Amino acid sequence: MISIRYATIKDAAAITAFNSAMAMETENKQLPPQTVEIGVKTALTNQEYGFYLLAESDGNPVGQLMITKEWSDWRNGEFWWVQSVYVSPDYRGKGIYKQLYEKVKELAKTDGNVCGIRLYVDNDNEVAQKAYTKLGMTTTNYLLYEEDWTND
Repeated sequence: MISIRYATIKDAAAITAFNSAMAMETENKQLPPQTVEIGVKTALTNQEYGFYLLAESDGNPVGQLMITKEWSDWRNGEFWWVQSVYVSPDYRGKGIYKQLYEKVKELAKTDGNVCGIRLYVDNDNEVAQKAYTKLGMTTTNYLLYEEDWTND
């Protein structure tokens, strides 16, 4: 049986490992472990940055996602952004992400201030794109641009 719960600081090591594995699998990037650990702990101890949800099987983390919030002045509400999605290889194809996403929707709808849920996905990650579409998400007219200073 899978249970979904909010992550705590005690989950930092598992989330750090999941984030590092995700970066390698999806973008072939080896992230500096200490940077990821500090980033995870910062998010876990500062709710203004968002929150993590963990999926567990028999008390062991098997999946995760992070929610960050973006204020929309156009809609007078928050968009919740799904980030840092990861499911352990042995648990893929078993509906873990679906359960995490359903929990996000439940929390968002009871929050009273959320106007929608968004995420971004790599153009080449067709498996993830199919999963998101299957759960009712659609592509938008927006393109994502960035100026990434982490490698300066």
